Amino acid sequence: MRNKWIFLPRLVFLMTALSLWAGASYAQWDFNTDYFSIHIDNRGYITSMKNITVKPNREFSPADKPSAFMSLFDGEKKVYYEPVKASYDKSANQLTLEYPNGSVAKVIIIPQRKYFKLKLQSLAPRKGVEAIQWGFYHTNITNLLGEIIGVARDTSETTNYAIGMLALDDNTLGGTAATVADAAPFQYIIHSPDTRRFPLPATLHEGQVFSLGGNGISDVGFYAHKEPYYRIMYGDAAQVDKEGRISISYQSRDRTYSREVYFSLIPHMKANIPNHLEVQPIPGVDYIGSSVAFWGSPDSTALTDVIRNIVLSEGLPYPTINGKWVKDPVAFVPDAMTSGNLNDSIIAYTARLGFRAISLYDQGFLRPNRGNAGYLDGLSFEKKPIKMTAGNKSHKEFSDMAGKSGIIIGRTPITNSLAPGTLDASPVPSDSLCYQQKRVLVGALSPTDTNIIVNDPAHLEEIASWEGHCTNLNMIKIGKELIHYLGVSDKPPYRLLKVKRGYWNTVPTNHLTGDTIYKLQVTVNYGYDGIIPNLQLQDKIAEYYADVCRINGLAYYDFDGQEFLFNNGHGYYSTKRFFRKMFEQAHKNGVPYIRFTGATLSEGSWHYQSIWNVGGGKNLYDADTREWGSTTSQGKDLRDVTYSNFFPVGMGGNFAIKANSRVEQYEHIQAISVGVGTTYSLPLNQKDVESCPQKDVIFEVIRTWENARAANAFPRWVRNELANPAYSYRLKAIDGNNWELYKGGRDGSGMALFVRLKRADGK
Repeated sequence: MRNKWIFLPRLVFLMTALSLWAGASYAQWDFNTDYFSIHIDNRGYITSMKNITVKPNREFSPADKPSAFMSLFDGEKKVYYEPVKASYDKSANQLTLEYPNGSVAKVIIIPQRKYFKLKLQSLAPRKGVEAIQWGFYHTNITNLLGEIIGVARDTSETTNYAIGMLALDDNTLGGTAATVADAAPFQYIIHSPDTRRFPLPATLHEGQVFSLGGNGISDVGFYAHKEPYYRIMYGDAAQVDKEGRISISYQSRDRTYSREVYFSLIPHMKANIPNHLEVQPIPGVDYIGSSVAFWGSPDSTALTDVIRNIVLSEGLPYPTINGKWVKDPVAFVPDAMTSGNLNDSIIAYTARLGFRAISLYDQGFLRPNRGNAGYLDGLSFEKKPIKMTAGNKSHKEFSDMAGKSGIIIGRTPITNSLAPGTLDASPVPSDSLCYQQKRVLVGALSPTDTNIIVNDPAHLEEIASWEGHCTNLNMIKIGKELIHYLGVSDKPPYRLLKVKRGYWNTVPTNHLTGDTIYKLQVTVNYGYDGIIPNLQLQDKIAEYYADVCRINGLAYYDFDGQEFLFNNGHGYYSTKRFFRKMFEQAHKNGVPYIRFTGATLSEGSWHYQSIWNVGGGKNLYDADTREWGSTTSQGKDLRDVTYSNFFPVGMGGNFAIKANSRVEQYEHIQAISVGVGTTYSLPLNQKDVESCPQKDVIFEVIRTWENARAANAFPRWVRNELANPAYSYRLKAIDGNNWELYKGGRDGSGMALFVRLKRADGK
């Protein structure tokens, strides 16, 4: 019997090959995986996408919307070219596509057992093609859209199918070729995941776009719609049409030449209107070689069966914790987050809870400063910022203590924001800073001159970065001097207005006619003040974070200001490059794992990022009212984004143990965490914890649930039950391999044995 089933995949490949040979004479081609088949016509369109695990096969390609296999995008004209003719060479697995602009593309199609590997081999002549786009691949799925990684999901029991893509190289990004600066607008769209349960009002239609809420500055205020059909968007790798049908796409861009973009991540809001930005060219980074995995499979097993297979087979980032892939729900585990800076018992608390990481959140922001060479507490670790009654500790000392219990520690950096007073910012600014505009100085300057004449005033009236337009960060760099200004005259000679020399404690010096003026790309104020590095310096910052881990024993980061990685105009490519550099340097340093969360989640960070515990309190999940966000819609919005994109749902920094905390609250929190598939950061203030009469029982309850989750003891149908907040649950451990789950009313009444659970095989 074993030999028979081992032989089956080979039989599938043989049948696939036969279908290709048979189809060649009709200029139509069929390709199969174990779960999925596609049909490509002689124009180069996918006209069929079927679930072949059911009989009859279920069709997911809309009859009225065939899918262009690969499109070309002219960045100057802002137009797409779709194929008009296709031919296939079965001996080379090569599809040739011809386009109306005269370009010819050669694409390799390699069916694997669980996905198709697609790769652009050549394109000539280029004819102004700035980017190529895989898709749109149109589906008739109307349930969940995964806009970050590009997936259309039908999670219903009757259909249970998903169709998606993954990039196989850093320069292939989730989204469309027309996406400005390769980071999709942060906005709401209208999409009902179930029109029977959540019908749209007559005033709304599918795909309609709305601005975020708030003032454009306070991130809590962004989340402004609790209605289930307001879907917040963190990417555009999946989109919906007016019928709610989901389409997916990936793109790759030629980055070898300079171009200008007009970019804002939140372009609908006055506080974040776009800025003009000259995008740094990157030699050798081009769309030739762009590659994606295209797949379809039962939705219920897509993550752990198909996506995991793609990641491992193609050598994509595969971070693990406790030997388990961080995307596997069995590996989901909350983290501890310190409060109050008294740490005598924090490690002991964390160990008792069964958690694996401590975020030293009360230590404040960690700013990237290569001037300390990665030594946060001095070359001899003489600084002792972590307070303990018996004697304060350095990061290294505290890390060594935590490591004895298998626990990692970490900090909250401001990602790539180069703050005043740090090595690369001031008082001697680096020559590797990102700039929005480059101009020429007209007329020499003495150290006291404020009459700065520029050769071209275009876009110099724009204030600072797209984010917040903070006037205190509006500056230029000439030589090694930073100069603050506000505005430019509207008539020649064009001079900068309200000039302040020697900004950020740089030294005012002489500058010559013809010297280069750089209008710098910056972050935002509110304590995040900084300058964006160019890509080469950003690489060094990424390596710096890995060195900080090696030297100080850190293995956890909460990357606040993570969206600053988009500010250089390279969007998700910049993000991928940053985290790849950090992880590669960490590997060289012998650091096996860096767990990180951050201010955002994108296609650029999806593979590397373990969790997304952003925000907190009643904005995320209110354990008292049992709502995903009782004060704002943030909880609902972020739940929908993460769940749809096969990523652990975050509940933020939440559920602090205090004097009035009750064990029933934590039974519910853990039931939701297991049922939905969430993590959270548990604030631990030593004085508050010790004031709680039920702290020991609370620790035991959380540990019991976490032990059972790690044992994969909850089957899918049980998790679906646990996700319903209308009921209360209680979990009791019988031994290390068996548990009893009790179910009762919302108030805990009528608690009775619901199901017996046991450790899954191999866990």
